[in-house]
Amino acid sequence: MIHTAFIHDFSQFEVNVETDRLAVEAMAGALEGSGKPLVITSGTMMVAQGRPATEQDAPPSVAVPRAASEARVLAASSRGVRGSIVRLSPTVHGAGDHGFVPRLIAIAREKGVSPYVGDGASRWPAVHRLDAARLFKLAIERAEPASRLHAVAEEGIAMREIAEAIGAGLGVPVRSLAPEDAAAHFGFFALFVSIDNPTTSALTQAALDWRPREPGLLEGLRGGGYLA
Repeated sequence: MIHTAFIHDFSQFEVNVETDRLAVEAMAGALEGSGKPLVITSGTMMVAQGRPATEQDAPPSVAVPRAASEARVLAASSRGVRGSIVRLSPTVHGAGDHGFVPRLIAIAREKGVSPYVGDGASRWPAVHRLDAARLFKLAIERAEPASRLHAVAEEGIAMREIAEAIGAGLGVPVRSLAPEDAAAHFGFFALFVSIDNPTTSALTQAALDWRPREPGLLEGLRGGGYLA
């Protein structure tokens, strides 16, 4: 079983986190004692910030969104479930992406500027959708119980570079935005654009022989697919 159905409606995020916990609880309970795999989805942004996060990092608190879902899968691994967690990069890019990068592009189109916060040094890890799909396949086939896996191909792309690629593609100016002005410009999305979340997938690659091979995020942005 693979669970990727978290509800990304940030207007009721806490409700969706609880819905996810209950869904994972039901799936894990149904599979207990079977030896069958359960792969759930989490995110790299919930672990170490400001330094490269690794697969060994646990959420700093049970209050962190989606930490309870991770904990339930780890607990199920001691009850006859081959549970594993795939933490997705904040940008899972490529054809069909409707996540964070399209949101940044939409805001830049609407406001006529592509900004970054402060010096733009905050970093997002990234992975192509096809590389992420291959990791889910490997997890269902081969992941050890209680594995934390990172779907990360690029460890950290500076937000300034992302803003510059969007600005060039849309033909709008790129500028720095003071941190105190981020909420007025980005709305709820200000939290995400300000997070410094470099992340490594070295342990994942070694454990499952997973090798990302698709184009990188900036290549995708500059290729025009996102900005057509």
